[in-house]
Amino acid sequence: MLCARRLGGFGAGLAALRPRLAGRASSRAGIRARRVSTSWSPVGAAFNAKPQGRLLDLFGERQGLFGVPELSAPEGFHVAQQEALRRAEVLVERACAAPAGPETVYVFDELSDTLCRVADLVTQCRHLRAAVLHAVSGPVGEQASRRAPTLPPDSSSQCVELNTNVELYQSLQKLLADEKLVNSLDDETRRVAELFMFDFEISGIHLDEEKRKRAVDLNVKILDLSSQFLMGTNFPIKIEKRLLPEHIHRHFVRDGNHIVVDGLHAEAADDLVREAAYKIFLYPNAGQLKCLEELLSNRDLLAKLVGYSTFSHRALQGTIAQNPETVMQFLEKLSDKLSERTVKDFEMMQGMKMKLNPQNSELMPWDPPYYSGVIRAERYNIEPSLYCPFFSLGACMEGLNILFNKLLGVSLYAEQPAKGEVWCEDVRKLAVVHETEGLLGHIYCDFFQRAEKPHQDCHFTIRGGRLKADGEYQLPVVVLMLNIPHSSRNSPTLLTPGMMENLFHEMGHAMHSMLGRTRYQHVTGTRCPTDFAEVPSILMEYFSNDYRVVSQFARHYETGQPLPKAMVSRLCESKKVCAAADMQLQVFYATLDQIYHGKHPLKRSTTDILKETQEKVYGLPYVPNTAWQLRFSHLVGYGAKYYSYLMSRAVASMVWKECFLQDPFNRAAGERYRREMLAHGGGREPTLLIQGMLQKCPSVDDFVDALVSDLHLDFETFFMDSQ
Repeated sequence: MLCARRLGGFGAGLAALRPRLAGRASSRAGIRARRVSTSWSPVGAAFNAKPQGRLLDLFGERQGLFGVPELSAPEGFHVAQQEALRRAEVLVERACAAPAGPETVYVFDELSDTLCRVADLVTQCRHLRAAVLHAVSGPVGEQASRRAPTLPPDSSSQCVELNTNVELYQSLQKLLADEKLVNSLDDETRRVAELFMFDFEISGIHLDEEKRKRAVDLNVKILDLSSQFLMGTNFPIKIEKRLLPEHIHRHFVRDGNHIVVDGLHAEAADDLVREAAYKIFLYPNAGQLKCLEELLSNRDLLAKLVGYSTFSHRALQGTIAQNPETVMQFLEKLSDKLSERTVKDFEMMQGMKMKLNPQNSELMPWDPPYYSGVIRAERYNIEPSLYCPFFSLGACMEGLNILFNKLLGVSLYAEQPAKGEVWCEDVRKLAVVHETEGLLGHIYCDFFQRAEKPHQDCHFTIRGGRLKADGEYQLPVVVLMLNIPHSSRNSPTLLTPGMMENLFHEMGHAMHSMLGRTRYQHVTGTRCPTDFAEVPSILMEYFSNDYRVVSQFARHYETGQPLPKAMVSRLCESKKVCAAADMQLQVFYATLDQIYHGKHPLKRSTTDILKETQEKVYGLPYVPNTAWQLRFSHLVGYGAKYYSYLMSRAVASMVWKECFLQDPFNRAAGERYRREMLAHGGGREPTLLIQGMLQKCPSVDDFVDALVSDLHLDFETFFMDSQ
């Protein structure tokens, strides 16, 4: 399949589109004058301007959230869901009645698109619940208060039912059983058909009626347990004030006679604060422990019911790793390569703790984040406040725009949302435009902190791209959600280096969605195996740490002074400090995840397994009466696949060194990257995508070596002057 499909009509209208978009951005940029001695591009100015003058109009005609007409009122969520279900019924009948052929796959994908567009929308709105419900409720008053706005239940149960619909299964089975028909399909259509069949079979469709019903029940139960466990991972703990030394009370939220502990306070300078938070927040909760055990047990039962020896074998089918044996080989080899340097990192941190707290110098699990940060700051003077003035949000967005334009021929334009289209006044809307193909899609940027907003940075698909029956391409729509501070009275929003890197990371996901041009939405953009989905986002981190890229945009918001090269060099060198210990921690998490989803029944409790694995793989002692696994939210979304972060980083490292290290703006390499990797989403096996990009199929040793070499990489090679 060609990497970039020419979109009819868009290229011709590009000349008219650009001034319209740029004009919108420019008009908003003038909303608030600033005493700055530099100038920004329209997209930079849009993100550095305060959102005055574009408040939500709660009294005018509403266009609907995300431009969806139904979502202009609270009941619209239910209307959209019911309409999707009615449409799904029609498509099910059509799929069952149609003769086996390529049309079968297209109808299946249209059915998937119909449900996903509602399911993804509701999922996103649940994350933004307070803001969304306020936005669709309209003006405060009698009419708005008659009915409390609510969100409908998600569509997971409907998806489970469809995945166990025998007639649907048989229509797809007819296609895949006909060798002549299968051979006539193009590669992407064949892969999508096989993926739909995989979804059927892991739901137990091929079983007899009694077992099939059991599979449905297990799937529904797993969904309920997953939701329950996720809620418990963030639940704060209240304890009486008198149980803690008075001098540390001020570090926590106080509620009458109680202290509320809602996290690990890993960056707190006081050792006792970190210790108290660790022991209290991770204290075992019987209900949460039972929930996790039931979740793991039911996952195992379902896997065995549908023909897999473990849940991990089921979860890893189709990934880069392909099976748990390869994952464990990867983790064990990586651990061996890291062991010597990890020990040195721990010794270095313990030495710093002894220096600052000689009375209690044993290194404990609550210590590494703090003491590694102290060491970095002491050695390299990387106080974030020194960097923030150079990383205004607008400057960083301008940097992304420059990078995408040089590398891929893509530009970002700030658009004015319609009334009711966004859920908060400071949400920005970006149009992503290719220099010859025209509009590629839209990104809603929900970047700023607010009450009740989830404290997580993430990327959501609202609408996936696909080729429609009329030949037009359904453009993707995504949301990027960050948690960065608002601008102050005298300055735009200023990012720390970590925030800047994270912005680049999340934008990597967004561009994966924008640049995918798959025929089917089932495999569009980030809808690909988990251990490949993180590759584009992690690759963006390498660009964000290259001075040749950073120098294009990092300049002081007041003086226009560029960020000195030496400051970027120090920042990147500092990231190597204790990096082996950080990576070893990820190996521990990934190993624990594999054990939990391996052979069942587990011979010991999840806490006993945690203790043994932590001391064997990580090296720091287990703390009695703690149960870190009960706060491990990734066990839900990344069950048996937490290793994906490490595997993706290894692939990204190889792509960076092979294709972009010599020239991060290499247009030929950028086009190749889009053609071989981004364009296909999940429409090709990930190993083929990697092989196409690197001209080889990496081994486990190659992945391990790529990660370890990054720890020793001379970052000065990143900062070659552009001539």
